[in-house]
Amino acid sequence: METQVPQAATQQPPIFHYAGFWKRFLAYIIDQMIMGVLGFIVVVPFLAMMGIGLWNEDFDPSVGFIVWLIGAYLTMISTIVIGEWLYYALMESMKGATLGKIALGITVTDMQGNRLSFGRATGRYFGKIISGLTLSIGYIMAGFTQQKQALHDMIAGCLVINKY
Repeated sequence: METQVPQAATQQPPIFHYAGFWKRFLAYIIDQMIMGVLGFIVVVPFLAMMGIGLWNEDFDPSVGFIVWLIGAYLTMISTIVIGEWLYYALMESMKGATLGKIALGITVTDMQGNRLSFGRATGRYFGKIISGLTLSIGYIMAGFTQQKQALHDMIAGCLVINKY
């Protein structure tokens, strides 16, 4: 007598409720307000140091000072860019969302609904540069694609979904 081996149950792909363009845009605005406050905290002491130095009546803008000024400016910009990258990549890899996304009840996942790795979150962050370089069409794509993915989501293999 032959025994029949039961076929493995086929798993259905998870059903996601994708976050729409405007909800994502509002989360971005919230995140940029947070980054603006933090950036302000970085910029103000730098500007204060520059202003104090320029009030000196014997001020002579020598080549050394100009080189220092350019170096200080580039250091300030680098600090802001690195801070923003770490904010987005760490929050999305550790918590699944930035503070703006948490406030609106959305999360970033991989294509199977799992939390992002730090590397994938980093790729998604730097993919936003490409989304912006396309005259922001890469961002606008989130309003028109089936899974509400922006270009940087497609590059990194991510979904932005509603938690509730």
